[in-house]
Amino acid sequence: MSGNPTAQQTAATALATPVATDSLLTTRLELYDAARQRAVPVMVYQPAQPATQGKLKAAIFSHGYGGNCTGYSFLARNLVAHGYLVASIQHELPTDAPMPNTGVIRVVRRPMWDRGVQNIEFARQELHKRYPAIDFGHLLLAGHSNGGDVSMLYAEQHPERVERVISLDNRRVPFPRARRPRVLSLRSSDQVADPGVLPTSAEQQRYGITIVPLAHTIHNDMWDGGTEAQKQEMNTAVSRFLEQ
Repeated sequence: MSGNPTAQQTAATALATPVATDSLLTTRLELYDAARQRAVPVMVYQPAQPATQGKLKAAIFSHGYGGNCTGYSFLARNLVAHGYLVASIQHELPTDAPMPNTGVIRVVRRPMWDRGVQNIEFARQELHKRYPAIDFGHLLLAGHSNGGDVSMLYAEQHPERVERVISLDNRRVPFPRARRPRVLSLRSSDQVADPGVLPTSAEQQRYGITIVPLAHTIHNDMWDGGTEAQKQEMNTAVSRFLEQ
């Protein structure tokens, strides 16, 4: 998917037709960033009823390393129920080099995070063209693990465009220490964040950051493969955050 497009392809091309399931409409967009010569596939989730679509808010989701843009439908459905159009980005392509695991992590992985930030910004701009009635200038960002790190970095670099961030156990990129965006982080029972990533108790109170420990959910269960009880617990915390 990362090769050059043909002459007939545009910078962003939808190759799949929308599919309606129950009250949900899903569309896979095969976007292409000509400036970077990179494919940016996106799975879009929205209500099946078109009458409500113009009132939707915008959410962009980033999967964990080794994951897939379709692997977090439990959360996408919840966000749609709360009035969001959800765009889940496929950040990793088969031609990408493996994630480095040696060296200083924040240094060796920074190019991956920067690429993810570029993917989010490109998708934001292209989706705004396709869905002009939806406000892509006030985003909800969500992400799991490495995708949460990408979301935090985007929020740090573009705070004027991000209203809320939901982190499913990001461990490397520090939380913004600011009252905007509002941040919720669900923390697994088996993984620990790097020093300085999580805000202190005083910082949580000062900036209105919400940290929710999940006593019965490990890091690798925070996706569609988790149990129904685990997914329900995560969605309950997300709903409380969105309804505040």
